[in-house]
Amino acid sequence: MSQVKSFITAAIALVMAVFILAMPVRADTIDFAHPAFAQIGGKTSIPVGASEFCKAHRPECGPNSHPVAAVELTSRRWQHLVEVNNLINTAIVPMTDQDYYKVTEFWAYPEGYGDCEDFVLAKRQALIADGWNPSTLLITVVRQPNGEGHAVLMVRTDRGDLVLDNQDSRVLLWNETPYQFLKRQSQANAGQWVDIIDARPTIVASN
Repeated sequence: MSQVKSFITAAIALVMAVFILAMPVRADTIDFAHPAFAQIGGKTSIPVGASEFCKAHRPECGPNSHPVAAVELTSRRWQHLVEVNNLINTAIVPMTDQDYYKVTEFWAYPEGYGDCEDFVLAKRQALIADGWNPSTLLITVVRQPNGEGHAVLMVRTDRGDLVLDNQDSRVLLWNETPYQFLKRQSQANAGQWVDIIDARPTIVASN
């Protein structure tokens, strides 16, 4: 009987530990003014590709039912982000929408081929399926040093805003990347977008 009680006690402790690790971090314990976090402005226009994607995937573009300010970045979650970033970066062959779909802009879940937005959609989908809160996984539009537009996945954690990028196997803080950040999805509503206030000096690619 004592062994049964010990097993039950251990099982309850394990369940409670998993529950605690899954809990979001209290917003009042995080300094969101720290440079590790991208500062957000007001509502802005949704990218054309995102708008068309939302028309075809309405359940994925509405208000987040349980938004959280940030997720606790445990060592396990960090490793998970690195693994998902590398897995999808190697599983998809980069190809422009013009070459693959014969249109200028088309956001879709990739089937072997895709451009930067498609990589982002695949990573976001994979992380949500693994239990990550959608409100912490934000599709983000940036400008590269060469002036071209690009999309990355911004993950809001208690350690800062991390970036998953198909052009880099590393998971970096947003302010460690070479990009100028323009706008991202709202944490409250995946179908709305907000400006990013990026006051860092603009990096220009050399000729």
